[in-house]
Amino acid sequence: MTDHYYTSRPQSSHEERQFTVEMLHRRFVFKTDAGVFSKTEIDAGTKLLIASLPVQPGDIVLDVGCGYGPLGLAAAHLVGPAGRVDMIDINERAVELAKINAKLNQISNVRIWQSDGFEAVQDTYDWIITNPPIRAGKKVIYPMVEAAYEHLRPEGGLVLVIRTSQGAKSMEQKMQQVFGNVSTINIKGGYRVLQSIRN
Repeated sequence: MTDHYYTSRPQSSHEERQFTVEMLHRRFVFKTDAGVFSKTEIDAGTKLLIASLPVQPGDIVLDVGCGYGPLGLAAAHLVGPAGRVDMIDINERAVELAKINAKLNQISNVRIWQSDGFEAVQDTYDWIITNPPIRAGKKVIYPMVEAAYEHLRPEGGLVLVIRTSQGAKSMEQKMQQVFGNVSTINIKGGYRVLQSIRN
């Protein structure tokens, strides 16, 4: 039985691999391993979220549950040298891979560390982005929505992707409850990208 990626210390035997992908008009290289989410390719939800990111040059962004780094490193490319992306994950193996992948892709405007949800996060952000660990359940992901609100600057936004069939409606209701607003900014292949703004 392999462990779930939402764990601090994966026990899976290492199965290191590497793949290349074109995103945002540039080539990215990712090293992955067993015990992390979507280890063989970037999953469809993350791809849709990357294509939908509203971040602008100079923005300060937090990627919650960064995995081996595709979302956060894509955001770092978009915010450019004047911006920064902080990347956190509960999974120590994912955190180490994200650090390796930042170097592999020569991306230096990132800070990457281990955190259980927002436990080790102090700053506030223009954007918080996440492909949340739906299988970890509402008891994990709903507090993330609440904590995101507390860590956003005024007019800052939370943007996340979720499968339509895996709780998109209830997630919309939660975001509406916490932020007072929610909008669907993209839909494709059974996924929705949802956005809430802290007014």
